[in-house]
This record gives sequence, C-alpha cells and structure tokens, in this order.
Amino acid sequence: MRWGSMDTAHPKAARANAREAVATRIVFFIAGFVLSAWAPLVPYAKSRLGIDDGLLGLLLLCLGAGSTVGMPAAGILTTRYGCRSVIVVTAMLAAAVLPVLTLVVTVESAAIALFAFGIAIGAIDVAINVQAVVVERQSGRALMSGFHGLFSVGGIAGAGGVSLLLSLAVSSLVAAEGVALVVLMLLAISARHLITSSGQEGSSGPLLALPRGPIILIGALCFICFLAEGAVLDWSALFLATARGAEPAQAGFGYAAFAFAMTLGRLTGDRIVTRLGSSRVLRFGGAGAATGFLLAVLTSSKLLAILGFMLVGLGASNIVPVLFSTAGRQTIVPSSHAIAAITTLGYAGVLSGPALIGFVSKATNLDVALAVLAVMMLLIPIGSRRLVYIPKAASASATSADDLT
Repeated sequence: MRWGSMDTAHPKAARANAREAVATRIVFFIAGFVLSAWAPLVPYAKSRLGIDDGLLGLLLLCLGAGSTVGMPAAGILTTRYGCRSVIVVTAMLAAAVLPVLTLVVTVESAAIALFAFGIAIGAIDVAINVQAVVVERQSGRALMSGFHGLFSVGGIAGAGGVSLLLSLAVSSLVAAEGVALVVLMLLAISARHLITSSGQEGSSGPLLALPRGPIILIGALCFICFLAEGAVLDWSALFLATARGAEPAQAGFGYAAFAFAMTLGRLTGDRIVTRLGSSRVLRFGGAGAATGFLLAVLTSSKLLAILGFMLVGLGASNIVPVLFSTAGRQTIVPSSHAIAAITTLGYAGVLSGPALIGFVSKATNLDVALAVLAVMMLLIPIGSRRLVYIPKAASASATSADDLT
C-alpha cells in the first residue's frame, strides 16, 4: 500500500479514518492540556500544604510513581478493552483529580491524589499512542508527528490558560474546574470516533508480553530523547543564567525557544517523515539535536546558546513520534505492550534526567553535562541503523525506500 491508496480505493473507510484521526488529535490535546494545567498550580499547593522545597520534591515523585504504574497497566487494559474505554476512563479520572489537588490540605492526601493523577496521566499517554499507531497504520500515511504536535499545543494551552486565570485572581479550584470542564467537553466530541480495539489481530496473544530485543532498543532511544527534553526543561535557564550571564528575566528564553521549535517541528513532521523516511529523520534529528547542545556549550554568546536550544528542539521533535510508529509496526510483541514499554522507559528518562545532569554538573560543570547529552543524542543515529531489522506487520506501509521497516 502506498500513501493515499486508501483515499481512492476505499472512500468510506477513508472518511472513517479521517474522523478517527481528528478524534486522536483531540485526545492528544487533552493529554497535554490536563497534564500541563497542573504546573501553574504547584506553587499554590506548596503554600497551602506549608512544605519546603525538599518535601515538595518528594511529594511530586508520587506523580511519577503513579505514571509508572499506569503505563504498563494501560498496555494490558487496551489489549483487553480497547483504546476508547481506557482513554475515556483515564481522561475523566485526570479531570476529576485535578480539582482535588487544589483542595487537599495534608501531605498524605496530596500524595494519594498525585499518585492517582499520575496513574491517569501515564495510562492515557499509552492509550492515545496505541490509538495513534492503529489510526496511522490504517490510513497508510505518516500522522504520528502531528498527533504529538497537538500534545505540545495542549501543553501550551493548559499551562498558559491556567496561568492567565490565576493572574486574573481566579481561584485555583475554579481554574482546575475550568480545565476539567474543557476536558469533558472535548472528550464528548471525540469519544465516539475513538477505536474500540487495540488494533491487535485476533485475541489469542498474551495479555502481558515482556519487551525484548529491538523493543528494548526503541525504549532506550526514547529514554535518551526524553532525558534530553527533561534536561532542557530543568537546566537550560540555570545554564543561561550562571554559565552565559543571562539576566534572570531572560534565562527562560532557552526553554521557550526549545518548546517553540519542538512544537513547530512536530506540526510539520508528518510531511518531513513522508519526504525523508523514518531512518533519515532519526539520523538527522539526533545529529541536529547533538549539534544544538554543542552550540550552546561551545559559544559564549547568550543568543547563540538560545539558538542552540532551539536546534535541540527542532532536531528532537520527530524522534519520539518515529520511534512510536516503529514500535507500532513491529510484530515481536503486541503493539499495546510495546507502546507501554517504550513510554515507561521514556518517562524514566524525564524523571532521571534532571538528577543525572545535576550529578555530572556537580562533579564537573554544567557545560560538560550538556556536552554529555550531545554525545548521548548521537547514539540515536547509531541505534537507528539496527531498527531496520525489526520484523514488521504485513500491512505496514513505508514512508519511503529508506524507511525503518
């Protein structure tokens, strides 16, 4: 099957797939929207609980712990109950818990609420990617980057919208309830067009399949990319302020440039993947991100350092979507379990990245720590050469002759 063949041969199927693609974009937006809405509420939670930074950090680990539980569970549940059920339930759970997080007044209750919120966020992340894999496979076109782009747009809307409401003296509870209302409205629009299966052929496969071989390689590459993203989020401002002499008010421009470039790259990524092929996207993207880190490290200019972080975002933007598509096309384990495995490994990179960079920075300096990230990003082009040997589904389409599978 070549790109576009479904549109001409099966017009009804193409229309159905188009509706499913729109619904998938909406639920990706929902996931980014509800997750990012929590970020502006963190200072309010800290003040209400009366805790210091150290205890807050430990408390926030409950969100990560919940996500690591929700991700593999979602792989099992989507196989048994389908994507629609898991997405609807977990989105509603996230929408319900977010206002609770603005009401809890004890550390214990906050920990329980954050753990539940983490379960919902982790599970919906896996379920929407399984949905995306199936919809992309059925369409015969590259769609994954655009889906992930809507997650980024949702993140901007969630953090920006809640911050705006809080700046207008709206209470944190009302702001959270507004987010929940938007989530439920979008869910009502999209739910009936979500797929009712996990896209697995037949039902005789195992309910739980451990990742192995190339699936672990895909997860390791996701780990590297997510680690780099988490490091830019947590360390770029400090790097610009302490190592490049940026004013505190300007230090945030590094991450802003990174986030803008990543969002732009993902929104245009489907055309790029179709034109270049997955393998070239991984090679050029990894090399581009590594170059961005090296530019930030080797220059003494604040502006060039910011441009370096922008190049990191542009290079890394389509790496994870391509890896998710690759995991969805392989036939070694059910795609729902593969997505759960690589999402969990990727999220481990987000959680461990700031700590690893801090450890290296303390032993040397922040420039060396970012240079280490550059070297790690170069492992992605190297590792991508091994992905061509992953067995693929017979119906999987290739983006080009240079595609991974």
